[in-house]
Amino acid sequence: MMQKVHIPFDNSFARELTDFCIPWKPEKASNPTLHYLNQDLAKELLLEFETLEDSTLADLFSGNQLPDEATPVAQVYAGHQFGHFSPQLGDGRALLIGELIDGNGKRRDVAFKGSGRTPFSRSGDGKAALGPMLREVLISEAMHALGIPTTRSLAVAGTGDTVFRDKPLPGAILTRVADSHIRVGTFEFFASRSATAHLEKLALYAGQRHYPDLVTKKDFYLEFLRAVSNSQASLVAKWMNVGFIHGVMNTDNMSIAGESIDYGPCAFMEAFNRKAVFSSIDENGRYAYQNQPMIANWNLAKLAEAILPLLSENEQEAVDMANEVLNDFHDLYQKKWLEGIRAKLGLFGSNQNEDALDIALAEEWLELLQSNKVDFTLAWRYLADALDGDPSRLYGIFTNPDVVDSWISKWLARCKLDESPNLRPTSKDRAKLIRSVSPWIIPRNHHVEEALNAASDKGDLAPFEQLLQAIKNPFEENPCLSKYAQPATELFTDRYRTFCGT
Repeated sequence: MMQKVHIPFDNSFARELTDFCIPWKPEKASNPTLHYLNQDLAKELLLEFETLEDSTLADLFSGNQLPDEATPVAQVYAGHQFGHFSPQLGDGRALLIGELIDGNGKRRDVAFKGSGRTPFSRSGDGKAALGPMLREVLISEAMHALGIPTTRSLAVAGTGDTVFRDKPLPGAILTRVADSHIRVGTFEFFASRSATAHLEKLALYAGQRHYPDLVTKKDFYLEFLRAVSNSQASLVAKWMNVGFIHGVMNTDNMSIAGESIDYGPCAFMEAFNRKAVFSSIDENGRYAYQNQPMIANWNLAKLAEAILPLLSENEQEAVDMANEVLNDFHDLYQKKWLEGIRAKLGLFGSNQNEDALDIALAEEWLELLQSNKVDFTLAWRYLADALDGDPSRLYGIFTNPDVVDSWISKWLARCKLDESPNLRPTSKDRAKLIRSVSPWIIPRNHHVEEALNAASDKGDLAPFEQLLQAIKNPFEENPCLSKYAQPATELFTDRYRTFCGT
């Protein structure tokens, strides 16, 4: 007898924003199987699955057996894709199943990805292949372990059906957990239709959910825009400091909650290259590594344009208010980026008088990495070795180690500026700080592809499970996992391309 599953969903979006979504049900999976379940995240969501059989879990996460409390809906949104506006996109292969209040009292979305066609599917089949869904698990869980705001992966269920892309592939459904799935593109959809009342309702809902302290402020809509700008500046700074390239920063992939969302053609950079692009569809490098802060600001401008009628009845005044926030973004981002860079340099003390010095020091270091094609992740990690008195690993990743000596002298001189009667960090303290923010392991692209190919082509999940385990402790140097810390060959990296998975 099939076990009945009860999940205490409380579905405010479907209940309060009925004009923003369409009730819909997932397509039936022919032979569901459970490939992955994140028990730690389940506990965080106060879900107890230990007593459920795998067959029940497979039915649950394939959508074949939805809890009575679920109210699945497909959300509507628009978006600028590679700079071109699409007036209607929406959840073409996703469904918001419901919302949960987690153990910290926070409201979280639970959504399917790959559960079949919806009213917004356009010409797509609404399905997903196993490989891209497992990729989302690996990258999102790596981001979480790195301390970067992100959607999370709760489960992946195989459907037993075949998905046709460039070749037949096993179908799968991802269950994704997010603070919400409200995007810049959600606002753009209603702005393009001059639906000001809907914009107001959406902004109030998003504000109450994500920035509740702002709701009572006099200039709520302006402060809402500022809060989103602040969250995006912080998020992108964190991406840049670990060498993460999102790959498709369209406005429909920019979360109002300030989370990383939609891990399609994304990748972690290996040899440092400011112009690095891995996405097969980003032919002109719009979303290259170095462009991510600029694109975040561009996307915020689209949000600002959408909510102009809410800022002021006077159009020029509204524009001036929006520009005030947008013009502050660069300095805000730079501040967030510099905070992260200082920690990666092992610097404890700082003041505004040292900003220019520290930016120049960091930029010179990055230029050394680029000109010598040095691995971004290991370069920061091995700086800590130099503080421990053994720079051999650091010198070993440079083709010409002599170029490092001059910079190291400047760096050590800067470290001494930290020292004061009340603050005297030792070299050991600095090395510890660097290692606490500079990962040893990231989901390197060759290991990701190896794991996904084994799962998709051979039904072998062992490489995926081993890699997932390795990336859960990215700052811990474990000799048993050393293969996951090694960069791919230059030939692999030069040819590597990622795909959106649709």
